[in-house]
Amino acid sequence: MKNITVIGSGTMGNGIAHVFAQYGYQVSLVDISKEALERGLAVIGKNMDRQVSKGSLSEADKAAALARIIPTTNLAEGVAHAELVVEAATENVDLKLKIFRDLDAAAPAGCILASNTSSISITKIAAVTKRPESVIGMHFMNPVPVMKLVEVIRGYSTSDAVTAQIMELSRKLDKVPVEVNDYPGFVANKILMPMINEAIITLYEGVAGVEEIDNVMKLGMGHPMGPLRLADFIGLDVCLAILRVLHDGFGNPKYAPCPLLVNMVTAGHLGDKTGKGFYDYSNPKAPVLAERFRKKELV
Repeated sequence: MKNITVIGSGTMGNGIAHVFAQYGYQVSLVDISKEALERGLAVIGKNMDRQVSKGSLSEADKAAALARIIPTTNLAEGVAHAELVVEAATENVDLKLKIFRDLDAAAPAGCILASNTSSISITKIAAVTKRPESVIGMHFMNPVPVMKLVEVIRGYSTSDAVTAQIMELSRKLDKVPVEVNDYPGFVANKILMPMINEAIITLYEGVAGVEEIDNVMKLGMGHPMGPLRLADFIGLDVCLAILRVLHDGFGNPKYAPCPLLVNMVTAGHLGDKTGKGFYDYSNPKAPVLAERFRKKELV
């Protein structure tokens, strides 16, 4: 397997393309506009520069890796020679189902179709294709070039052979694959999102402020980042979408998203990517409490 196609050049897509190209794979990077592709390639270049400055990548290897990434806005062209497609589009069920219908029609026979989804059912995605045995979840962690974990999610019909291939491929990327079954949120987000939601509820109920909650989890529980800061980093819209998948999938009220989270997403305060969430990122190197929470206005 040498030819990989990545669908989506956003945060996760460009990270996935970066890693595959760095480890010698030919990568077609597909997105809907040239502007989006240019932004994605710029991020890859910047992140590789950081690796060069740290001595983990040479200038020659960086140039070779970038040369292996071919951007395109034409999906059929991008998957024409693919042996594996990794979809990394927005966490939206309808969008992903459309993409997989299109991929199934355009990708060569024998091509594995993987989704980087963090919560959406692989079985549901596979059901819209004529190759459900070749559809699998390949959930990378953010930032992809740094984080070691890949959740490998088996849909109901995913074959043993395809699972074994993706597990081995992940190891070749110097990742640690963990095989999990296809239930809402899989493992990572089934555990993580209720914790983040509970941290938001704790703020909403006025038990403590943003910094206090994050400090308790960092200093008391050994977490490298507090849950509210982590929510900002992930994107509050993404957190909300995953919680809704959990709530709908299990029908359990414990997964109901906190009203404060819903309001923040509705207001467009999505965290790091919009410049404001629980923290204000007008100076990304030194985020401070967002004005909303600085005055202890907790609800």
